[in-house]
Amino acid sequence: MRFPGGSTSGVPVVLSLATATLTAVHNVSRYRLSQIAAMNALRSSLAASPVAFFDLDRTLIDVNSGRLFAQYEFEKGRISARQLARALLWSLGYHLSLIDLPAAYAQALVHYRGVPEADIIARTAAWFDRDIVHRLLPQAREAMAWHRSQGHRLVILSNTSCWQAEIAAQAWGFDDWLANHFGKDDQNRLTGEILSPMCYGRGKVEHAQQWLERHGGKLEDAWFYTDSLSDAPGLYAVGHPVVVNPDPRLRRLAWREGWPVREWVT
Repeated sequence: MRFPGGSTSGVPVVLSLATATLTAVHNVSRYRLSQIAAMNALRSSLAASPVAFFDLDRTLIDVNSGRLFAQYEFEKGRISARQLARALLWSLGYHLSLIDLPAAYAQALVHYRGVPEADIIARTAAWFDRDIVHRLLPQAREAMAWHRSQGHRLVILSNTSCWQAEIAAQAWGFDDWLANHFGKDDQNRLTGEILSPMCYGRGKVEHAQQWLERHGGKLEDAWFYTDSLSDAPGLYAVGHPVVVNPDPRLRRLAWREGWPVREWVT
């Protein structure tokens, strides 16, 4: 290279600068690649870690939250005394595994047809903050802490609404949640439909399996904590079934299958 005046004395300087620049770029690239490799290794480690699925009603908390929400809606004048009584009967029937829950859910949703989803989210948040957030059982908190210490992921798996499950997961420090989703029109108003598969019975297994396919893991490595006989398919599907505060028929099934039973109380 020849500079003005015909001198070539600047060539070594240019070459030195070019070499230094290439070296710096190479070092930065290596650093970035090492960072990417570390992040990928962390993601792989987390993805490979087992999952602990927790039911919500009568497992994480001591009551059926649907009953409390019905009472809240009645207090606010949004459902009738007759609707409240029906919700209380459904709550008892569900605990004893004596009702057709999908049919009951469908009937209840008719009342909310046309309601903007934003209104339901606001109602759920206010109700959860007043009636639910403080109900997380001490033994549930201890179980969650143990799974955290083992590097396990925590996921709520419940037949409650998506709105409640999301709020609960955020409030109590879960990694994710799986629950029921509902139909909406193009203006985000509820249509009164529940989306399939319903997160109930065998449907919970489908939701859990789909989640594991997206995020990594296997059902045979997972835990599932629940109180209800309707969750028997999930208890059979996982490698570590745990029965909590069981209804009478689930208690008998747990005894027959040799599943551990936990009594979580306030």
